[in-house]
Amino acid sequence: MADTDRLPYLDRSLPEAWKALNALALKVSAAAEAAGLERETVELMNVRISQLNGCSFCLDLHTRQATEAGATLQKLAQLPAWRDSTLFDSVECAVLDVAEATTTLPDPHVRGEALTAARSLLGDETFAAVEWAAVTMNAFNRVSILSEHPVRIR
Repeated sequence: MADTDRLPYLDRSLPEAWKALNALALKVSAAAEAAGLERETVELMNVRISQLNGCSFCLDLHTRQATEAGATLQKLAQLPAWRDSTLFDSVECAVLDVAEATTTLPDPHVRGEALTAARSLLGDETFAAVEWAAVTMNAFNRVSILSEHPVRIR
């Protein structure tokens, strides 16, 4: 497909909306940090959400950011099977549960159980920050997928 045949990048077609999404991401990141969430945990969540959504651009970006934040390659490799892995602590499991519930939106009963358990472990402030971080990551995935952002070889 020629460049002229492809749809315009969503982030470039309405720059003010893109700036607003980035501003939201900064607020959510600050809230996560204020709630005591480790950057590595947030990036593991971002990678997991990007896996579920099939966003290659965000997978590339957040896998790099996760390793920069301290995530090991072993932990990243185990991420799709985190429920069966012993590598993830209780906070990471709760965050990943929120990430999956927010991304896949299972039936309300299943979603409610997962979110209630995570909220009990994380507390209200951290739980809210995680939910907002998951919602924001899902939005970025959709922008990148719809824009067909390419992953460049490094």
